Amino acid sequence: MPRLNLLEETRYEKLQVTVYPNPNLASINVANRIAQLIISKQQKGEKAILGLATGATPVKVYAELVRMHKEEGLSFYNVVTFNLDEYFPMKATAKQSYVSFMYEHLFNHIDVPEKHIFIPDGTLKQENVAAFCLDYEQKITAFGGLDLQILGIGRTGHIGFNEPGSAPNSGTRLVTLDDLTRSDASRDFGGKANVPTKAITMGIGTIFKAREIILMAWSQKKAAIIKKAVEGEISGNVPATYLQLSDNVEFVLDEDAASALTRFDTPWLVKDCVWTNQLKKKAVIWLAQAVNKPILKLTEAHYNNHGMAQLVVEQGPTNKINIDIFNQIQHTITGWPGGKPNADDSQRPERALPAHKKSLIFSPHPDDDVISMGGTFIRLVDQNHEVHVAYQTSGNTAVWDDDVLRYTEFAIDFNNSIGHDSAKLTSIYNQMRSFIAQKQPNDIDTPEVRNVKGFIRKTEAISGARYAGLPDAQIHFMELPFYETGKSKKNTVSDIDVQLTIDLLQQIQPQQIFAAGDFADPHGTHIVCFNIIIAALKKLKETETWVNDCWLWMYRGAWLEFPIHEIEMAVPLSPQEVIKKRNAIFKHQSQKDRPVFPGDDAREFWVRAEDRNRETAQIYDKLGLAEYEAMEAFARYNF
Repeated sequence: MPRLNLLEETRYEKLQVTVYPNPNLASINVANRIAQLIISKQQKGEKAILGLATGATPVKVYAELVRMHKEEGLSFYNVVTFNLDEYFPMKATAKQSYVSFMYEHLFNHIDVPEKHIFIPDGTLKQENVAAFCLDYEQKITAFGGLDLQILGIGRTGHIGFNEPGSAPNSGTRLVTLDDLTRSDASRDFGGKANVPTKAITMGIGTIFKAREIILMAWSQKKAAIIKKAVEGEISGNVPATYLQLSDNVEFVLDEDAASALTRFDTPWLVKDCVWTNQLKKKAVIWLAQAVNKPILKLTEAHYNNHGMAQLVVEQGPTNKINIDIFNQIQHTITGWPGGKPNADDSQRPERALPAHKKSLIFSPHPDDDVISMGGTFIRLVDQNHEVHVAYQTSGNTAVWDDDVLRYTEFAIDFNNSIGHDSAKLTSIYNQMRSFIAQKQPNDIDTPEVRNVKGFIRKTEAISGARYAGLPDAQIHFMELPFYETGKSKKNTVSDIDVQLTIDLLQQIQPQQIFAAGDFADPHGTHIVCFNIIIAALKKLKETETWVNDCWLWMYRGAWLEFPIHEIEMAVPLSPQEVIKKRNAIFKHQSQKDRPVFPGDDAREFWVRAEDRNRETAQIYDKLGLAEYEAMEAFARYNF
């Protein structure tokens, strides 16, 4: 039966949930529990039977186990491992195989006996898979069953590769992968078309037999599916909900992955709250949307019937609360993102002075600036601020190979047309064409191919920035080294990345910075770039006084938008400005129609941006604020 939670705060949760501040702490805790199990079994002269998962989620757990082996002498001589799954078909030596993953992240660095490592075989002939799966189950049983099963969770709710529709008593078998699962894996395979359509996976019934189950999830991208798995009804549409039937399961989450759970998202429904202004703002907006009323039409009955009676008692009457929150939201709206000169700025999101600011827009990829804040970009230039844009990476992995050949052919024809010798360029072109013809998914491009891809995105970025009104001297290309690997997996951030950012900031000394706070970016580039900016600003703050007068605004839009209660500056766009923003996005021709890495949103980037901006304006309208065509939203970051 589902675990019963006695605490009122967790009454919506149907299984045990432990939340840690960040993935590092959570991973260390899980690694320690695995280590304790191994040591306990060693002391009894027994083997520890582990079910292991792959993917990004357990990487830090494995890194901590490796550290404990090397620095603390943790031995794995008594450990037997069974992996959850493997793509099918899949060569064991392929970079995308889970065999390669496990040896890279764990097995190559510890003393687990090779004969104790079991991973589903993706090289089998399909007619032999059923027999292999039966043998896999029998091996688990022969070792006494799994002591501990580690799980991640996919956005479809799959555990292992048990996709929606899987039976709760299913065993190890060959399955067909969900389309969303394949989309999520597309970057590892150099495109969705290269992702296998099938996999061999342990079944839900196999997982259930483990004496202990730990499901881990990190990041806000997993929040929605975690809420369904923890609080939703048991359903084959979300296979992870079957875990509610186990008394031996625990979900280990970071705060972002847990953020949609009722106790974190709408805590007033489960407990008495400390009503900070931010929580009050969130709750009132939620209430207005729940009852489909403008804020100023909310009544005491609405508050009482939706778990917010305590707020009325402490800070009421309701009319006072309504007016307060209405005014706060209204004060976020401004047509002057750089501050309105000679105006009272006490209730405006930006300062009036200096009247003409130095504004620096950081763009992780060469198109994030215009996609996410193109209207504000143009508005800042039109209002005579000194605007700079800095493209942090080349974005050269997100260009089709066909474009490389097309642009090089253009260069050859142009050289020939003006009488220049194109022999060397033609030779390079032939080499590139030969390489592309034989290129395998996720092969690293040659330096020449990477350069052309980078040039394509650079010229598009220049075109977009010029359209916004910038002179070339205020367009900066940083090409941060962490990104320039030529592959989807990037290097770790180094001091060079931070120093290049420090140098640019010191050169411009802006009063305003705009940076991508859209951490739902599936490639992970946005958050890396943002953290580099923060590291640079903190370093500069130690010696540079101008940093104290510099405000940092986060923008979103390429992947998600800020929820209304988090918006601190909303810049309305007229229909004409929406068209201007669209035109700026269109300058990025390599990303139009069908970008290389579109994520799971089928809409083009310009459509996503317009839809999100329009939806933000519509929400403001429904809350009782003025009606606008579209709005770009920002939240201030206090570093």
